Amino acid sequence: MMYSYVIHQGRIVRQDRDAPLSDAIWIDLIAPGKEETALLKELGVDVPTLADMEEIEISNRLYREAGIDTMTAVLPGERGDGNRVTMPVSFILSPRRLVTVRHHSPRPFLTFPERAERSTLGCATAHRLFIGLAEEIIARLADILEGSGRLLDDATISIFETRPARGQGDRLQTALRQVGREAEALARLRLSLLTVERMLAFYMATVDEQPEAKRLRPVVQGQLRDVQALEVHADFLGSRVSLAVDTTLGMINLEQNNTVRILSVVAALFLPPTLIASIYGMNFEVMPELDERWGYPMALGLMAATAAATWLVLRWKHWL
Repeated sequence: MMYSYVIHQGRIVRQDRDAPLSDAIWIDLIAPGKEETALLKELGVDVPTLADMEEIEISNRLYREAGIDTMTAVLPGERGDGNRVTMPVSFILSPRRLVTVRHHSPRPFLTFPERAERSTLGCATAHRLFIGLAEEIIARLADILEGSGRLLDDATISIFETRPARGQGDRLQTALRQVGREAEALARLRLSLLTVERMLAFYMATVDEQPEAKRLRPVVQGQLRDVQALEVHADFLGSRVSLAVDTTLGMINLEQNNTVRILSVVAALFLPPTLIASIYGMNFEVMPELDERWGYPMALGLMAATAAATWLVLRWKHWL
């Protein structure tokens, strides 16, 4: 699938499918096939494959060839089946146009065309368009971080909330699963921030070659500072995740210890009566109490007295 955009009255407008691609300032490729790849080849753009985009070497993700910069960042988004994934997106930037190649749907690519002209530098040129799209991506990553922070707040409240013991184990397990999901999301978000920072740093190294470098450079520097601030916030949320996991596991261990303690107390209460019952259950001829009428009530009373004494001792030790 391929979408192409042109500048019309200061805004970017999607072209018809039969419109010439040479007029487009932004070409957005989604899982491109051979036909789309051939059309871009005619414009002098080599479209990387998904395997090329997934390479982790910096030389494969950030490079310049024939005056065209190819930059790849890993961004969160959704696939066609609705599953949330984090996949690479390539930005191919030439003096005349921006070409993006992706195999999923990051939200900034859906929202940016409607407000590209409201970005810091607008969308009059390919480089301004690239910076505006990067701005939208950074804002989206910030929104995801804020959402993770709110979910961690809810999970932490659930962990420390005082409730009756009944059902507490299920609540803690639910909280642990929620915190685990957020930990995975934060790990993917950190990867996205790292790749976006590298992409912007690579662009900064060549921005002085552009005619309007004096306007582009301050904006990109600001975006780099924003990304670095988000990385610090992601590290903070990561520390909260570690604390929440450790606390949840500790609470689960305490609950299990309480259960084991109750079982141990019940076993301790029945030990003395069981000992007495075992003694009088032995089959020896010389057992004086067996011939007495009060032998049976005496044994029962002794069993009850030892159980009560054991209970009082456990209460005195604050084990109950």
